[in-house]
Amino acid sequence: MVLNRSPDPTDLALLDAIAAGLPLDPHPYARVGEGLGLTETQVRERLGRLLAEGTIRRLGVVVRHQELGYKANAMVVWALPEDRVTELGQRIGALPFVTLSYRRPPRPGWPYSLFTMIHGRDRDAVLAQVDRIKEHCGLQEVESAILFSGRRFKQRGASYGQTRSGAAQERGLEDLGHAGAAVAKLRGVEWPKHAGGATPPAP
Repeated sequence: MVLNRSPDPTDLALLDAIAAGLPLDPHPYARVGEGLGLTETQVRERLGRLLAEGTIRRLGVVVRHQELGYKANAMVVWALPEDRVTELGQRIGALPFVTLSYRRPPRPGWPYSLFTMIHGRDRDAVLAQVDRIKEHCGLQEVESAILFSGRRFKQRGASYGQTRSGAAQERGLEDLGHAGAAVAKLRGVEWPKHAGGATPPAP
C-alpha cells in the first residue's frame, strides 16, 4: 500500500506514542497530546483520520481474558461453501461470545475458510457455544475443527518500530503484520503482497 501524500512526522510520532497502549487516565488522549504538543481534540482528530484512511485498521482494547475468569479459548475453523463465507461469517461474528470472525483462503489439506475465536470459563462452555453456532446457522453437517489454545503468549498492542530507521526498519515492517502495513502506508513504502496484513481479514 502506498500513501498518496508525504508522511506526516506528527502522525508517526502519534503512532509511536500509542504503540504501548493508551495511559490509564480519565483523559488518555489529552495525556498523549501533552508529549506531542497537541490538544486532546487534535489527537482524536488525527486518530480519526488515520482510521478513516485505513492507516490504522483497528483501535481497541487488549483484554486479558484469563484474569477475568475465561480460562478456555479456542479457534473454531469452518469449511464453508465459498458463496456463503461472508454471510455466515457476519452471522457468527455477531454472536456475543465470538470475539473474532475472519476469512482465510483454504489450502491443500486444510479446507477451512472461516476462523472464529471463542472464549469460555472452561472447555465445556466453549463446546456448548460451538453447538449453539451450529444450531443457529444450520452448520451441523459442515466440516469444522476446534483448536484449543495450549499456551498464552504476551498480549500487547501493535509495535510500530519507530526506534529503527531506514532500510532496516522497512525490512522489519513485514514482521509486524498489520502494524507494519500501517507504517508502510504512512511512509509510502510498497507493502509486499505476501506479507502479513496485506489482505485485511473479512468477516
